[in-house]
Amino acid sequence: MELSQKLQELRKQKNLTQEELAEILFVSRTAISKWESGRGYPSIDSLKAIAGYFSITIDELISGQELLVAAEKDTHQKLHHLHDIVFGMLDCAVAMFLFLPLFGQKVGNLIYEVTLFNLTETFWYIKIPYILFTVATILCGIATLALQNYTGAFWVKSKRVISLSLSVCSCSLFMISLQPYAAMLAFLFLLIKGILLLKRQ
Repeated sequence: MELSQKLQELRKQKNLTQEELAEILFVSRTAISKWESGRGYPSIDSLKAIAGYFSITIDELISGQELLVAAEKDTHQKLHHLHDIVFGMLDCAVAMFLFLPLFGQKVGNLIYEVTLFNLTETFWYIKIPYILFTVATILCGIATLALQNYTGAFWVKSKRVISLSLSVCSCSLFMISLQPYAAMLAFLFLLIKGILLLKRQ
């Protein structure tokens, strides 16, 4: 018997609705519905909770093959969350451009290191893109961290592309405008993201 059928049978034996079982397991009713219809699969933690609540072993709940599938999916999901956290933290860390003296500003014959806020002796058409890319990257990082469990197709497919694109643009802009410290830091963040994506393959 498949997990979907077993779960449905166990729930009905306890005279529970999907909503009631969802509350007991601390998941959404949609998750229960997906599990019972075979359109989704519980995580390892959810399987333990289900087995514990119905006083059965995980072996009684699912077959060995199903357990392997669940473990693989759980590992993939945890790795995906870890990558989201790293991407989000790196993007949020770009906020240091606003507060650390990483930008060179020429005053007379001297060059001073200043924060992005204090970069006054620069043309507006250079400073505005600095600020726009920095703020956009920070917002992307906040969104990545805040929406880790959001499964909208567009966001899932595009969040890393957006993050990488912003990093590439920022790094290129800093290099072209001869801001070596900011460019080096932006490149370092981009390199870490690239390594994470390569390891994921």
